[in-house]
Amino acid sequence: MCGRARCTLSPAQVARAFGFPTTSANADGGGDGPAVPALHLDRFRPSYNVLPGAYLPVGAVRSRPGCGDRERGADGEGPVIQCMKWGLVPSFTNKTEKPDHFRMFNARSESLKEKVSFRRLIQKNRCLAAVEGFYEWKKYGSKKQPYYIHFQDHRPLVFAALYDMWTNSEGEINHTFTILTTRASTSLNWLHDRMPVILGSKDSVNAWLNDASVKLEEITAPYEGADLVWYPVTFAIGKTSFDGPECIKEVHIGPTDKPISKFFAKKSIAYGQSGKHETMSRELAGTLAYGAAKAECDESVQNQPEDVNQQQSREKQTTNSTVKDEPVTLEPQVFEKPWSIKHEDTMTLTDATMKKQGDLGFKRTIKDIEVEADMKPCQPTKKEKAVKAACQASLLSYFARK
Repeated sequence: MCGRARCTLSPAQVARAFGFPTTSANADGGGDGPAVPALHLDRFRPSYNVLPGAYLPVGAVRSRPGCGDRERGADGEGPVIQCMKWGLVPSFTNKTEKPDHFRMFNARSESLKEKVSFRRLIQKNRCLAAVEGFYEWKKYGSKKQPYYIHFQDHRPLVFAALYDMWTNSEGEINHTFTILTTRASTSLNWLHDRMPVILGSKDSVNAWLNDASVKLEEITAPYEGADLVWYPVTFAIGKTSFDGPECIKEVHIGPTDKPISKFFAKKSIAYGQSGKHETMSRELAGTLAYGAAKAECDESVQNQPEDVNQQQSREKQTTNSTVKDEPVTLEPQVFEKPWSIKHEDTMTLTDATMKKQGDLGFKRTIKDIEVEADMKPCQPTKKEKAVKAACQASLLSYFARK
């Protein structure tokens, strides 16, 4: 249980919550005051954000010096409402020591009998603490969301507690108390693993305050009533200086209430992953396309007739042997002797003096023969054929291997 609570109760409301009589019997609990002794109530400051070290009204059955009580005997022992500081300081604490009220503001009910600070208080130093509600924090990632827990009908919560008295170096007697805790109820275990020991009925209140013979385990069991409700409140409740009705104002939280830094972080991660996936997809598609083309090529070669395959293999062997037996060399280009300007207009080919006539019966000049030669396709030589075949063979073998 976290050390925060709300207590804005009047003395009369506190007395009614403890089952003590009041001077008025108003149904709303707004009586003039308690009909039992009230000590140091002027120290109490109503607050929506009470923390350890603050004064709270506590109910106990103890001796009342100077006051006789017929029901309790001549020693004047009876119910009392007294303001005590929240956060137990054991009586054996050194007088010069500075008290730390945060050290023992809670006490585990399961281990009360094992610790000296609490074991000696179980029989005669039982008390009650009344508040309107308390706060608990639920961790969500790096943040903690506070919740306000209270009764649905807004009646006060009564906690089982233990008190003690400590005298400081100035001789002043200080009354302090601690609230007992137990395991969380079925409905509250999602919020925290511990909760205060809530005495939800008059019988449980009377048993804790007056019946020392009752089993401790029975009284300190978790409160399982369906009337205990809760809702989220502002993060400002974590500040000790924050007080007022805004402390218990309900706030709405949802899945969209996320820090903007997380939004951009997730978006950048998603973008990086998508880019990575896109690159991998392209590489995979290229690999699959190449594999499919290779398989198709191999299948087409296998499906050809046997004689065609044999002929291609023979041609390949012939080409390879030709290239091997007759290596390709580049010969220097020989240019013919230029014509002289003197005979440019009348000279004919020396070997072309065949005196052949064309279809129209006239001699063809050098110009006509040159035009015809340009129009005829150039027939490759044997060596050029060998070079071309070698190039084709090397390209086919390169793609086949790849």
